[in-house]
Amino acid sequence: MVANLFLLLAAGTLVSAGVYLVLDRAMTKMMLGLMLIGNGANLFILQAGGSAGSPPIMHRDSEVYDETIADPLAQAMILTAIVISMAMTAFILTLAYRQYRYRTADVIEDDTEDAAIAARPVAASAAPDHDASDDPETGRMTSEGDAFGPKSFEAPVKGEEDD
Repeated sequence: MVANLFLLLAAGTLVSAGVYLVLDRAMTKMMLGLMLIGNGANLFILQAGGSAGSPPIMHRDSEVYDETIADPLAQAMILTAIVISMAMTAFILTLAYRQYRYRTADVIEDDTEDAAIAARPVAASAAPDHDASDDPETGRMTSEGDAFGPKSFEAPVKGEEDD
């Protein structure tokens, strides 16, 4: 099998440009990057499918390709990838439009809550799985622990056979 150098270079260029665009903070550039990566992957699949040939129909030969038959799997995979990328592009355009309606800036900002969680002290008492009833000095659970409500909440329910 002889690969077409131009198609390989085009696929590599599309994928590398797509990766560069996906790493940007603008939503539209991310969308364009995903589209370029999808098209580059389609070209790679086309090259992996082998050389051209007759249509993949039994007893259907052409004068140009004689008895060599084109690989139908690569064509089917590319067709499926085109449909999936079209649906993904529509979804990303919907997200971009929704973001534009709420704020006109296209740039995705850093999340302030993530920064606050990262800046949280490492003391055990500051951990999110401790509550106010824990010992404030050590952060360990106390015997009061999660006592709340009437004692009937914590006592086992007695059935008729327990009486």
